[in-house]
Amino acid sequence: MERSIRMKKEPLFHVVKKAEVSYGKTVMLSLLAVVIAIIAGGIFILAIGQNPFEIYASIVQGAWRSKIAAKGTIKIAIPLLIAALGITPAFQMRFWNIGAEGQIIMGGIFATYFALFLTGLPHWLLLILMFLAGAVGGGLWGLIPAYFKTKYGTNETLFTLMMNYIALYMIKYLTEGPWRDPASSGFPKIASFVPNARLDQIFGVHAGWLIGLILAVVMFIYLKFSKQGYEISVVGESTNTARYAGMNVKKIVIRTMFLSGAICGIAGMCQVSGAAYTLGEGIAGGVGFTAIIVAWLAKLNPIIILIVTVLFSMLDKGCSVMQSDFGLSPAVSSILQGIILFSILALDFFNRYRIVLRQRRKA
Repeated sequence: MERSIRMKKEPLFHVVKKAEVSYGKTVMLSLLAVVIAIIAGGIFILAIGQNPFEIYASIVQGAWRSKIAAKGTIKIAIPLLIAALGITPAFQMRFWNIGAEGQIIMGGIFATYFALFLTGLPHWLLLILMFLAGAVGGGLWGLIPAYFKTKYGTNETLFTLMMNYIALYMIKYLTEGPWRDPASSGFPKIASFVPNARLDQIFGVHAGWLIGLILAVVMFIYLKFSKQGYEISVVGESTNTARYAGMNVKKIVIRTMFLSGAICGIAGMCQVSGAAYTLGEGIAGGVGFTAIIVAWLAKLNPIIILIVTVLFSMLDKGCSVMQSDFGLSPAVSSILQGIILFSILALDFFNRYRIVLRQRRKA
């Protein structure tokens, strides 16, 4: 009787993490995931009456077929790369920072203050101050959930997620209140930055791409070869082990989350001073959430994050070109991107875990 009751309480299946897979096998499975995702997308393209080869060719060519298209692809990649690098140290520590969106916004807000009210400074000094302000703004926004996590044990996932909306409404308040452009009639907005507060262009694209490349190298070295990077990995594996080794876990969590938010804040600074030339509600544009997918697929490796970011940016830019080339609805582009990303994520899940079905126990 007790056994039958216990069997009824057991779930039909449960998820079990696989044993560590070799690097070579991981690479092969990742490539297989990409192939299957392309096939799944191709089936959808056939279902709407289009040629998959023509559609995919249009996507790839659309991302790089001209200098203007290439610049557009790189501009898409810049905030995505920096934000993905930002959440990487937090994720390695198993601190689930879902607040990159808000940290990008706060970095943009802090940088915008200097761009609006200290325009008389020399160009180089103003950009440095905006860069530092963006890092501090994002870092402080990341510090808040870290403090409450270490002090009161709050759930960082919900905390960081909710702070995204607080940051977004702060932009709304500033736009309609103290920072509203007096010259705007009707629709409220913040004034555009003067040329002195705009990032310089390098090879036709704002310098954010160079900042992103430098951050990728620095983060790789920091996580792989520094003492702080080692502490992050130990805390991620086990906080008890870290404490046993004499590490100050609270200090590591707070320091790492400030770093995570600071890098995301730099992405916000690059957006307001290099792309939008002003502060608006769409300054993050969902980049903080997409960055989570990028970092996860790249296995939290900063160099692989760079590669995955380029592929994501190609898909985003290429799909917009594809829909105009073939006269398709924007919904088709979004559905195709969703099918490809879902296929890759699903196969990545089965690469890490396996499903074990409930087995009947013998009497």
